[in-house]
Amino acid sequence: MPYLQIDVHRKYPAAVKQQLAQRFGAIYSQHMQANVRRISVAIRELEDGLWRCTDHEPYAAALIMCDIRKGRPPEQRAGLAAALVEATTQLLELRIDQVNVEFTQHSGDEMYHPLLGGLSDDWQASEAGG
Repeated sequence: MPYLQIDVHRKYPAAVKQQLAQRFGAIYSQHMQANVRRISVAIRELEDGLWRCTDHEPYAAALIMCDIRKGRPPEQRAGLAAALVEATTQLLELRIDQVNVEFTQHSGDEMYHPLLGGLSDDWQASEAGG
């Protein structure tokens, strides 16, 4: 953890996906004061398989799911969400109305990183990229 997943409605070149993963990692690390080495990014291409419902015809959409350690204030999560949406609209050439962000929050001991000491600690406001 954190695990950032974006479901998109079409396929993208590997270089674009790698660039998006790098941008997501940098954004998350900065906004959430987390070690970038803990961040995993999944880009799932659901070709013609993700739609935003409306009162009329559904349209193609994207959804970013963020599995994170709980403890951050809403303003911090909102800042992260806005930055992720901006990166997504820029790199994947989507409209802002096509992108939503959702959070699932976990205690630190629900995350295990073998290369970073095992179970994670709960998030603390004193963390600064460590």
